[in-house]
Amino acid sequence: MLDKVLIANRGEIALRILRACKELGIKTVAVHSKVDADLKHVRLADETVCIGPNSPTDSYLNIPAIITAMEITDSVAVHPGYGFLAENADFAERVERSGFTFIGPSADVIRIMGDKVAAIDAMRKAGVPTVPGSNGALDDNHERTIQIARDIGYPVIIKAASGGGGRGMRVVQTEAHLINAIAVTQLEAKNAFGDDTVYMEKFLQTPRHVEVQVLADGHGNAIHLGDRDCSLQRRHQKVLEEAPAPDIDAEAREKVLASCVKACKDIGYSGAGTFEFLYENGHYYFIEMNTRVQVEHPVTEMITGVDIVKEQLLVAGGEPLSFTQDDIIFRGHAFECRINAEDATTFMPSPGKVTTFHPPGGNGVRVDSHLYCGYTIPPNYDSLIAKVITYGKDRDAALARMSNALDELFILGIKTNTDMQRDLVADAEFQRGGINIHYLEKKLGL
Repeated sequence: MLDKVLIANRGEIALRILRACKELGIKTVAVHSKVDADLKHVRLADETVCIGPNSPTDSYLNIPAIITAMEITDSVAVHPGYGFLAENADFAERVERSGFTFIGPSADVIRIMGDKVAAIDAMRKAGVPTVPGSNGALDDNHERTIQIARDIGYPVIIKAASGGGGRGMRVVQTEAHLINAIAVTQLEAKNAFGDDTVYMEKFLQTPRHVEVQVLADGHGNAIHLGDRDCSLQRRHQKVLEEAPAPDIDAEAREKVLASCVKACKDIGYSGAGTFEFLYENGHYYFIEMNTRVQVEHPVTEMITGVDIVKEQLLVAGGEPLSFTQDDIIFRGHAFECRINAEDATTFMPSPGKVTTFHPPGGNGVRVDSHLYCGYTIPPNYDSLIAKVITYGKDRDAALARMSNALDELFILGIKTNTDMQRDLVADAEFQRGGINIHYLEKKLGL
């Protein structure tokens, strides 16, 4: 068992990690920027260290400062949460070289899965279904590239191997625009990520975003915790998630779940991870793997009863998984609405002082949030301030609870996207289930 864990993150996920540590009897160290001294998890941690000024670059992304904080507090491990350094292979490597434990997969695995071309190649070898594409990076052979596109069929999409968050992508509708689109994407990728490697895939026109949660340990064990639907997105950012994904072909689902478990074993994965897919016409297509805990992990916890963060901590401490696949029983349905400090119409961030915070409650309702009355939301970080999660015996019951929960949620002093979430939950198309990734942007007129 780990003795003391440094939490290298902030906000609701930092509080989530702290709670899991406390349940396991693990001491905690909270690192924070100057503006974050009043965060709830900082107040509750056993020890705290200020690691820099407000800028993320000078604090939560400052690897030497975090390593130093581990040294002076005698921490034995670091949990990176999500975002910031969570999928930074150099950070994981520095942690291990300094004699500490990184709570997540090895640096080598993070590097492979962080490189889209290498990740797709690894998944193809493991039998995970992938999008028809170039099967590797594009080179300067224009004739070969044009033929690949013809074999795939238009439209195609050019993607940066090191891209993410919707950046480094360009859809090409016709052959006449192909070569120029590749050159422009390569230039953008070089400027944004320092790597101009790009590859090509078939562009799926109306897919859903479905992902598979996995857990693995260092003892050769790996299991899946089912799937989630994350198709409600705005500019590639998830807004509302649910588990399990509705209206999925049962045979296709079982095959992809088994392939994800096999892939974990093949690549020597350890910890929590998520395989992300596009799903269209009964087929799954792998797009990437997130080598960390996901924002939306609570919906999976609600339908399985598995504490994903506690499993991360136990596995990092050398323990085998607490469950076998046969132990996992899926019950009911769950939704998660992300509540952001932003204007619901313009989506502009809305930092400021929270004068009233009244979270919803009742049977089947969970709220993950670091808010409290009098807390001032700084302008320096992501706008996520709360996650409202509801559970029901079936999809309709969970959705009805979410509607009630959002009506009970009161956050005053700042603007939030709660009204937009209420509108989405009441949307007739969403209530039917199975909407595609373009639905929300069309609904919002973006």
